[in-house]
Amino acid sequence: MTHRRCPAEGHENQERDLFRARLDEMIDMSHPLVRVSEAMPWETLIESVGESLPLVPVGPGRRPLPARLVLGLLYLKHAYDLSDEAVCARWLENPYYQYFCGEVFFQTQLPCDPSSLTRYRKRLGEAGVEELLSQTIEAAKRLKAVRRSDLKRVVVDSTIQEKDVAFPTDSRLLEVARQKVVEAARHEGIPLRQSYARVGPKRAIQAGRYAHAKQFKRMRKVLRKQRTTLGRLLRDIGRKASLEALERLAPTLLKAERLRSQTPKDKNKLYAWHAPEVECIGKGKARQPYEFGVKVGIAITAKRGLIVGARSFPGNPYDGDTLAEHWEQTGILTGVEPEMLIVDLGYRGRELDNTRVLHKGKRKSLTASDWRWLKRRQSVEPTIAHLKSEHRMRRCHLKGQLGDALNAVLAAAGYNLRWLMRWLLVFYGWILASLLGPDDRGDHETLLLPA
Repeated sequence: MTHRRCPAEGHENQERDLFRARLDEMIDMSHPLVRVSEAMPWETLIESVGESLPLVPVGPGRRPLPARLVLGLLYLKHAYDLSDEAVCARWLENPYYQYFCGEVFFQTQLPCDPSSLTRYRKRLGEAGVEELLSQTIEAAKRLKAVRRSDLKRVVVDSTIQEKDVAFPTDSRLLEVARQKVVEAARHEGIPLRQSYARVGPKRAIQAGRYAHAKQFKRMRKVLRKQRTTLGRLLRDIGRKASLEALERLAPTLLKAERLRSQTPKDKNKLYAWHAPEVECIGKGKARQPYEFGVKVGIAITAKRGLIVGARSFPGNPYDGDTLAEHWEQTGILTGVEPEMLIVDLGYRGRELDNTRVLHKGKRKSLTASDWRWLKRRQSVEPTIAHLKSEHRMRRCHLKGQLGDALNAVLAAAGYNLRWLMRWLLVFYGWILASLLGPDDRGDHETLLLPA
């Protein structure tokens, strides 16, 4: 692990350090990432998350990382679809990343150990990452990329954020449960009559081959044998373990018994040993009938496409029942209460006080203006596609329900950062085109931003 310099020590030597390269002399200050960095309200953001990311050490130990550095790395991680390790490595070799994170001089050491980002994410919590999303909206207001009236009409839709788990098959889950039970018993020093270390993997392979050959009767016979094996292990541990050992083994034994006894038609099934929060959700897709993860709601402005709300909904609630939470979150993040929510027919049957819910199910009462706004409903679909393909929302690698919530909001914050960069490219490119004459535009096609 590399040792990072003390931030206070670096600031004292900013003016008199003659042997290190200043970033503002190395980079193009008209780069979109630089302009977004200057537009971000960093002081407000750091002040709002100050309790989660203390600037001075609370107790004995090393000084904490600068809050600007941690927040910048989290933004860049989801803006460019990078892992914790990759974003730290990219930061080391990219001066624009370092400038975005508040550095003055070019650094030649890693900013932190990648595992530090995991701990800081947990410290921030859901409220902290929502503040990161809120400040991207404030930056859009400061750049005048969105107007206050744009925030009053919001498009809402839901999608599935899949968990990073293997496809749940009964044979695999039963074999994993057997291995975990045997491992826990050995850790407690409980002598088992038989561990089934040779027979267990063989039966799991057999079940997979029978399923592939569509010999389901033989497959079900192997599954019954796997359940019998797991039941024997559980009973053997119950006979030989002491009361104290049983208390320590209770979570493992309960999870194994749940897998042994569940049937295909049961509700609240366990689909992954290490991620019990995973749910099986069907969205009616022909290419993917069932997805294993959590439902996530996304809210964007109807005119500009900026994300103004992102929230995970464990328990797979009805889409219409999530509208109130979307309305509340959007009002908090933007400071403007939405007057119109544009949704698809999956949300019908629910109404909100003082807010109009617009969908095609109200055909007889829709005006020409309503139909024009309804045409903007499908604009949320490419936004969801970009979130999944470019901002780490296709598969959630973070642990637990908190990880699901954090990943969805951080993906939205990363999307907004890239949205602001694209807007700056278009905006300054339009200004440059208007300043140049018609004869000069051909010579400056590649120049997108003024110096």
